[in-house]
Amino acid sequence: MGQLSDNLQWIYRGVTEVFPDQPEVDDPQENLRVRLEQSDRPLRVKLGIDPTGAEIHVGHSIPVRKLRAFQDAGHTAVLIIGDFTARIGDPTGKSEVRKQLTEADVKANAETYLDQVRPILDFDTPGRLEIRYNSEWLSDLDLSKILELFATMTVGQMLAKEGFAERYAKGTPVFLHEFFYPLMQGYDSVAIQADIELGGTDQKFNIAVGRDLQRHFGMSPQFGMLLPLLLGTDGTQKMSKSLGNYVGLQEDPLTMYSKLEKTPDTLIEQYFELLTRLPLTDLPDNPRDRQKLLALEVTQQFHGATAAQQAQTDAVNLVQGGGAAESVPEFSLTAVNFPAKAFYLLGATPLCASSSEARRQIQGGAVKLEGDRIADPNLMFATPDDLAGKVLQVGKKKFVRLMK
Repeated sequence: MGQLSDNLQWIYRGVTEVFPDQPEVDDPQENLRVRLEQSDRPLRVKLGIDPTGAEIHVGHSIPVRKLRAFQDAGHTAVLIIGDFTARIGDPTGKSEVRKQLTEADVKANAETYLDQVRPILDFDTPGRLEIRYNSEWLSDLDLSKILELFATMTVGQMLAKEGFAERYAKGTPVFLHEFFYPLMQGYDSVAIQADIELGGTDQKFNIAVGRDLQRHFGMSPQFGMLLPLLLGTDGTQKMSKSLGNYVGLQEDPLTMYSKLEKTPDTLIEQYFELLTRLPLTDLPDNPRDRQKLLALEVTQQFHGATAAQQAQTDAVNLVQGGGAAESVPEFSLTAVNFPAKAFYLLGATPLCASSSEARRQIQGGAVKLEGDRIADPNLMFATPDDLAGKVLQVGKKKFVRLMK
């Protein structure tokens, strides 16, 4: 615990709320700082991730980074892969029932998660990381234990949860299995004997349920540490893959860099605070320089300094129309039937969802080939030889290198 004072700033950086938090008292059950200072053992810090999709974005990485801050302070990170709870899906903030995933879906998604968080967490120091799957204990719950869990809460308490009350008032179905989700997440805290649980601001109810269940089973209740829900690159809505305003941890260096380089000025300081450890007082004054520094810093976290520097160079070349980018994702022209019109070619790439969208993008002046704007959707390309090795670009963020 000797490094506690050096790491407190990282533990508390960007935190929205700690509960309970009574800084005026010296009770280690009510004051997290006192608990951290007085503990004679590493605290067990819990973070649960439900593998409901295959890709994690930088917004998801915020509590993972906080988990690393606790590791650096000498505590034990307990990363729970919610392979059981993911089959129900967290109903928090949802206006309708979530689709239930199959066991095969969950397993396939879970396989990618650890690789994505590996650049963030300390996997090597003994005692710093436990990886647990909540099917270990949840799949063994018998009916008597399930009834015991349900008996700890009332219907009124459940309906107070974000999303449930709105759906109930509108007559939208609220299914009984959804009531079980907060209890399962709470029981995770009992099973792994959590001292602290991390989560977004939308997880306060679920974390509080964990505290109640720990009391019920004769344990000291965990602290809750809540972190902001990151707004996406559009600057208006929560980061989400479905909204297209996300930066994925698995994205290639150039795509990651280019997305982050466009971070709105209103969000740039929060992104630095939550996604880096750079001192906020030392940031460049020029907003453009801040964007470049943020993009470089985050990209090198996941791809290394060399790849990040190359991505920065490539991004400049693409914007200037030089066409000299080296790390642009490749697209095979074998998927295109030639001769091919420009809108058809573009629609066949990942840059557009359809040929109709491709036509609109060309007509809107957003499409370039090797830095030259394509103005005619019906421009004809006779053979792949006309395109091989060239960079096709839509807007300032999306591009592919066309390959034979």
